[in-house]
Amino acid sequence: MRTAVFLFLSFLAQLGFSQAIPESINSKKLGEERTFTITLPANYESSPDKKYPTLLILDGEYLASPFQGILKYGNYWDDLPEMIVIAVNQNYGDKRFQDSEFDETGLPSGTGANFFEFIGFELLPYVEKKYRTQPFRIIAGHDTTAGFLNFYLYKDNPVFNAYISLAPEMAPEMEKRIAERLAILTKPVFYYQATGEGDLKELREKTAALDQNIKAIGKKSFKYQYDDFVGATHYSLVAQAIPQALYFIFDGYQPISMVEFQEKIVTLDKGYTQYLIDKYKNLEENLGLKVQPRLTDFRAIEAAIMKNKAYPEFQELSKYAEKHYPKTTLSVYHQAMYYEKMGEFKKAIKEYQKAFTKEAIRELSKDFMLNKADALKGKKDDSKVEEIVVPEVEEGSEEKKEGEEE
Repeated sequence: MRTAVFLFLSFLAQLGFSQAIPESINSKKLGEERTFTITLPANYESSPDKKYPTLLILDGEYLASPFQGILKYGNYWDDLPEMIVIAVNQNYGDKRFQDSEFDETGLPSGTGANFFEFIGFELLPYVEKKYRTQPFRIIAGHDTTAGFLNFYLYKDNPVFNAYISLAPEMAPEMEKRIAERLAILTKPVFYYQATGEGDLKELREKTAALDQNIKAIGKKSFKYQYDDFVGATHYSLVAQAIPQALYFIFDGYQPISMVEFQEKIVTLDKGYTQYLIDKYKNLEENLGLKVQPRLTDFRAIEAAIMKNKAYPEFQELSKYAEKHYPKTTLSVYHQAMYYEKMGEFKKAIKEYQKAFTKEAIRELSKDFMLNKADALKGKKDDSKVEEIVVPEVEEGSEEKKEGEEE
């Protein structure tokens, strides 16, 4: 079963990414040449202005394929963002153990200290200079390397934003130190750890202790998830943990679902447009992802406004559409809907007719908009409210225009 899962994920990975690029660095920190593989998103070359988060995978020879498979699946449904994958080669001789070396105090030492600096001072700068990256970095590892990656949390300003620790073999005192570091960090951090029911007893005890220590923290500036998979072994837990970890880190990235619409949006008393604004503002502030608001999400907010007869919010939605799709009929449509639902039919007709100078988007063609205008002709105004002034949309950052990609 485990083999079948990994083969399936490997197949998906081959479909979803451009060809892997072998790379190497003559490392001064390590005193040797180190090899790694860069895998770029399928659309990397065709989107020359777009930047991507980075995922650095330790034990890259066997962990890269399952990670890429899940990323491909998530990319297909627009549930996970595209990213640049850095797979570090460590599975030859005792290299992975040498890279993860620590002393009796539980701190990196010898070749482990050198490898720690290699990643931060040589590997990441090399990748970020050569490829188009966004400032959101994830690191992942398994057992020995999963324990090692936690050392980056010991720094006051960790170089990684998210940590995926799979069945970690922890250094002395690590189950206490990680929790202590998370408690005082001001930088937002995502921390995921996993084990399995059939994992090694010592590893399970350490992860359980860390879980309790993290849960004891009061005020949190980090997001945390711990999974203990029933029936999973030290190796099979990896296939279950990877999708959990990625969907945990990128929770909120997904388009508005039917469940989200029914349970979180349509039940609001007001602020439907603000919900949409906050969704994409949080993606930028928490994940560094500048994502153009999806048209399906505009449609969901439109439906919530209609269902709750909160028609004045169409004006705010129109302003938000103007920022992101200024050349299209989207903003015009929402403003026209406001006038129509408020009984100001003359203004609605004029607004719908503006579509003649705009580009069609989704079903909002020029013919559709002009037909809407024609259907209102001859109707006498029956204004239900006076003109409502809607404040400017506050997003906290410069918005990108239609057709632009970050």
